[in-house]
Amino acid sequence: MLSVTIYSFSFKKGIPSDDSGNGGGYVFDCRSTHNPGKYEEYKTLTGLDQPVIDFLEKDGEILTFLESVDKLVDHHVERFIERDFEHMQVAFGCTGGQHRSVYCAEHLAQHLKEKYGVTIRLIHRERGISKTL
Repeated sequence: MLSVTIYSFSFKKGIPSDDSGNGGGYVFDCRSTHNPGKYEEYKTLTGLDQPVIDFLEKDGEILTFLESVDKLVDHHVERFIERDFEHMQVAFGCTGGQHRSVYCAEHLAQHLKEKYGVTIRLIHRERGISKTL
C-alpha cells in the first residue's frame, strides 16, 4: 500500500532528504504566493492557524497554486498505486517554513487522504511537528 510523506520546510535550511531510500519526489516552491509573514499580526502564527488560513485563501492565489499541485500529484499517486509502489514524497518550501508551506502541506495531506485513502506521514520540519493520517 502506498504511503506518502509530505513535508513543509524552509528553503533557508535546505530541502528535506528522502528517508525511504527511493530518492525523488516533488518539491514545490510556495514563495511566489502572498506571504503572511510580512505582516506583524501573522508573524507568531503558522499555516495551521485560522487567521493565516483566511489570509492565504482570501485572494485565491494559493488555491490556484494548489489546484495545479493537486492535479500533478494525483496523477503520480494513481500511477504509483497501479504499479504497487510503496512510497512517495512531496515537499513544500517557503521562506521560513511557517506559513505558506505548512498550509500547503496540510492541504495536500487532507486531499490525498480523502481522495485515495493512502497513509500520510505529515512533517512540518521547522515547526517540529510530525503526524500520521
